Amino acid sequence: MPQLHVDIVSAEGHIHSGAAEMVFAPAEMGEVGIAPRHAPLLTRLKPGTLRVKTPDGQELPFFVSGGILEVQPYLVTVLADAALHGKDADEAAALKAKQEAEEKLAGAKTQVDIAKAQAALVEAAARLEFVRKLNAPSHH
Repeated sequence: MPQLHVDIVSAEGHIHSGAAEMVFAPAEMGEVGIAPRHAPLLTRLKPGTLRVKTPDGQELPFFVSGGILEVQPYLVTVLADAALHGKDADEAAALKAKQEAEEKLAGAKTQVDIAKAQAALVEAAARLEFVRKLNAPSHH
């Protein structure tokens, strides 16, 4: 069975590197599923959950705050603005980030500040949703 190699990198450093059967990513045009031999693709990511299905059948969740997804036939590279491995997800921290973003938005005066605060809020809300889904009891 052909495999993909996945590299997830952010400003904080290398988040993940390994083999995958499939990668699901929150592209700007909606969620994309990438299998081996996918046509080359370069697209922006929006904040959300990126899932890596490993050859042993596990699904590894990552939160990405946006960035670039580059697809080659056997290589997927995620250049994330910020990324978080599912095992490092913390609901309290995510909730705090969302509250801080909401306060910043409430206090924003200029269009630039408002736009920045809205972007931070979108990212924080997506991160909180990621953490909550991760911690929800699974229905398998």
